[in-house]
Amino acid sequence: MSDETVKRPMGKKKAKATDRDSRIQRGVMIRAGLYIFGTHIVAAWVMLLFYLGQHK
Repeated sequence: MSDETVKRPMGKKKAKATDRDSRIQRGVMIRAGLYIFGTHIVAAWVMLLFYLGQHK
């Protein structure tokens, strides 16, 4: 056995963590965008129902 240790670059570990963090952040932004879009669709539907109810 030798006393030599395998040296790994420190940047690789941080790059993987950064990739994972950016992927998580991108997922959160997509989900938030879909929730906002969906909320606007529901609000538009409710407004349409009120509009149609007034003009009947």
